[in-house]
Amino acid sequence: MSRVLTRLGLALGLPVVLLAGWWFASAGSLDFYQPPLETILRSFPDTWTPQRLRSDVLPSLLRLFAGYGLALLLGVALGVAIGSSRTLRAVTEPVLEFLRAVPPPMLVPVLVLLSGFSDRTKILVIVFGAIWPVLLNTVEGVRGADEVLVDTCRTYRITGGLRLRAFVLRAASPQIVVGARQALSISIIMMVIGELLGTTNGLGYIIIDFQRTYQIPQMWSGVFVLGLLGVALSALFGLVERRVLHWYGSGGAGARR
Repeated sequence: MSRVLTRLGLALGLPVVLLAGWWFASAGSLDFYQPPLETILRSFPDTWTPQRLRSDVLPSLLRLFAGYGLALLLGVALGVAIGSSRTLRAVTEPVLEFLRAVPPPMLVPVLVLLSGFSDRTKILVIVFGAIWPVLLNTVEGVRGADEVLVDTCRTYRITGGLRLRAFVLRAASPQIVVGARQALSISIIMMVIGELLGTTNGLGYIIIDFQRTYQIPQMWSGVFVLGLLGVALSALFGLVERRVLHWYGSGGAGARR
């Protein structure tokens, strides 16, 4: 119990200190664009009503999960294929390096031209930004598999789906999890970027709408909601990570980050 309380205190200590510092530093502020923290917090109940959560937060979450899930599936599938084949790796490496070097936000206008202002475009924006950490970490995880285990699979003629499940994915899973955690943060950023253009709902849209209509406390409250969403998703990811890598011990993915 004491260990849990200690970890909770360490996790909450810095945020509490920062919020307290912001509270006292902004108290009595007359700057229209930098209102007191007290004013921002008071705007929460009237701004983030159940109706607002359904109309703006829920669509953002659905796009985020769709884009992130698709990036995971494509990244792992392509990463396993490329990491398992030296020839395929040599052929695809120049193209992958070129695409990875293109900042994902720069492709938003291109995707809008190709797909229009649809939810599909917003999901594609998330996919293109989030796929690279998953793909590259999967490739490295597959390439770094223990050669002794590779020879063992070859000797016992373990092939096909059994080899993929029992050896390849298991050996690469610590690296895949590292890439998936990085991709989660990128997905939240790309979700907001995708909602800045041609949409009428979502967290990114509503924050910009607050800014354009000079509802500054509400705008800051939206930034808070984004931060809280990131913290909640990170905590959820941590639970999944511990379950997936329970066999990996204390030297797992968390130690490599």
